[in-house]
Amino acid sequence: MNISAAGCPADSREQPYPAFWGDKRYFSLDAYLKKTFGEKIYRLSLNGGMTCPNRDGSLDTRGCIFCSAGGSGDFASAPTLSITEQIAQAKERIQKKSDCRKYIAYFQAYTNTYAPVDVLRSLFTEALFHPDIAALSIATRCDCLPEPVLDLLAELNQIKPVWVELGLQTIHADTLRFIRSGFTLAQYEKSVSDLRSRGIDVITHLILGLPNETEKMMRASVSYVAGLPVQGVKLQLLHVLKNTDLGMLYEKEPFPLFSLEEYCDFVIDCLALLPPEMVIHRLTGDGPRSLLIAPLWSTDKKRVLNTIQKRMRERNIWQGKYYRNEESHG
Repeated sequence: MNISAAGCPADSREQPYPAFWGDKRYFSLDAYLKKTFGEKIYRLSLNGGMTCPNRDGSLDTRGCIFCSAGGSGDFASAPTLSITEQIAQAKERIQKKSDCRKYIAYFQAYTNTYAPVDVLRSLFTEALFHPDIAALSIATRCDCLPEPVLDLLAELNQIKPVWVELGLQTIHADTLRFIRSGFTLAQYEKSVSDLRSRGIDVITHLILGLPNETEKMMRASVSYVAGLPVQGVKLQLLHVLKNTDLGMLYEKEPFPLFSLEEYCDFVIDCLALLPPEMVIHRLTGDGPRSLLIAPLWSTDKKRVLNTIQKRMRERNIWQGKYYRNEESHG
């Protein structure tokens, strides 16, 4: 995903960010996909039928404190369907609103490398060899990438692009323990190194608004990711969902959450800290309406994104404006 935004100095009288970003002041996934593949591409959420070491008893049985029963895959298809059937079903939904021809196969639910290598090979190749699939995106945990799995991903990456999405959420050890992540920052760093040494693109997930985290702590997590050789980031607004331990905690003793205005201004601050070549895969999130306790304003995603754009123009901010690290992020 290394598309440079070099040649656009912040003090230039011209637009200080690349024209191919379009009307946004950040390097959106949509801009990256159009630049790379030459056309509009949508993600298809797939379910490989896996679980998670935080649920099957290997580490815990409760999952992460914020995780719903769907394991972050609430929008994915049913795992009883084959991957080909899931792709067809997801395409049908998208084609009602778009005439796009190519898609990303997104293995989203639970931990998508938490299975024997032969099972993963079967699932991933079925998706990757589908003629309408342009790339494969795999959401997983940093502690579920053993050598045989890494080698499989490297092999598949020679056929079509393979991206690995790692849920870091925060760099702070106390918060990682509180949310029951079950892994350490050192394990995350090793997985990034292992993936990049094999030429596999990495997308990191961060959650903004976790309980007991100050804005300074959240900025530290963003700045940390900005200095790593990762190609994409998802900035996820904390959603408090029903039937989660976080939801029960919130209903018993509500903790502070971002307002719409606070969140939009804060996420803009985060974008300014990130390198301009890092692809922004997400800026808010999509909590299922049927499960969402708070913040309710987040259901209006269009309003959130429009507010971010408006505030970026008003504040004259763009992605990378305050990014100072000149080292390569490739």
